[in-house]
Amino acid sequence: MKLSRTLVAASIALGFGMASAHAAAPVKIGFITDMSGVYSALDGPGGEAAIKMAIKDFGGTVLGRKIELMTFDHQNKPDLAAGKAKEYFTQDGVDMLVAGTNSATAIAMERVAGQYRKPMFDVGGGSSAIVGKMCNPYTVMYAYNTTALARGTAAAIVKKGGKKWYFLTADYVFGKSLESDAAKVVKANGGEVVGQVYAPLASSDFSSYLLQAQASKAQVLGLANAGGDSVNSIKQATQFGVTKTMKLAGLLLFLTDIHSIGLQSAQGLYLTTPWYWNQDPASRAWSKRFYAQMHAMPTFAQMGDYSAVTTYLKAVKAAGTTDSAKVMAELHKMKVNDDFMHGGYLAPNGLMIHDMYLAQVKSPAQSKEAWDYYNIVQKIPGADAFGPIADYGCPMVK
Repeated sequence: MKLSRTLVAASIALGFGMASAHAAAPVKIGFITDMSGVYSALDGPGGEAAIKMAIKDFGGTVLGRKIELMTFDHQNKPDLAAGKAKEYFTQDGVDMLVAGTNSATAIAMERVAGQYRKPMFDVGGGSSAIVGKMCNPYTVMYAYNTTALARGTAAAIVKKGGKKWYFLTADYVFGKSLESDAAKVVKANGGEVVGQVYAPLASSDFSSYLLQAQASKAQVLGLANAGGDSVNSIKQATQFGVTKTMKLAGLLLFLTDIHSIGLQSAQGLYLTTPWYWNQDPASRAWSKRFYAQMHAMPTFAQMGDYSAVTTYLKAVKAAGTTDSAKVMAELHKMKVNDDFMHGGYLAPNGLMIHDMYLAQVKSPAQSKEAWDYYNIVQKIPGADAFGPIADYGCPMVK
């Protein structure tokens, strides 16, 4: 009888211990982005550092569980991104995924996240299709999209007289989405598109594409590319004299791009951004913390990584669980107010609606300190920047 009671007690203790161990399992965040290629400067290691800052600032735990970060370099290859996302969910117990740069990789990861019903916050991929025909209940498009970029930059340039456009476009889903969205805005504002040319991702020589653009006699060269491709195309446009006859429209530019190009060549460019490191005292204070680690001021993608992870952790805390459906329900109820956005809210298609900003790159004489590159020209209210949700074509929106 005593032996039986001992066994029962031991079994109960073992069961309690196993339950406690299970309850204490870490909350795991997976970060899949370009860590070494054409987009690494604008996200990459800096994005990883920002997420680590978010975890530390949150206290390192949520619901009594340690928060862990796992990072992977997708090398701008959708198959690698999708394979690692599946491995994270099925083998590593990852609870939430942050999709960094590159729309093609984000779309590949979105399918996997939807299949395994895990939240995916897309911070760096910009194609509006992510919350359009490809939307699912677990995707959050967090920082920006090609619709907002076009409604900001393209609209501003057309209104200032840049009516005749030619596009130099990155030859994959992001570039084509950005070109399409910008072309719609150009035409809606009374402009015209006279042609386009497609350049492979991570091109080093844009000379032939730029000559084709110049021969079009267009007023504006719309750069539907990003990262290193934007840097190289703008530098070479200046070198080859294209800027003497055409105005450049950088449809997606990051702070690190302007830093690489230099104010002498980039001055006067308009761009649309959700955030700027020097836009207010709180952003400046956070950015100085980031700078102390990375020796560069943060891009909006890197601050977006920080904000996205913080928002997810707040939703987990509010839900009292990492159960995906319950966390997503909390996200749809939340208003996001932090250093990245104010009054942000999640639309039914998974698009985070928040204000965007039209900025213009300063001249060297206007810049007062290192990384002081933007004049904020105009705040664009979120509803105006992202447009009607019904226009995205998401099957979840009725």
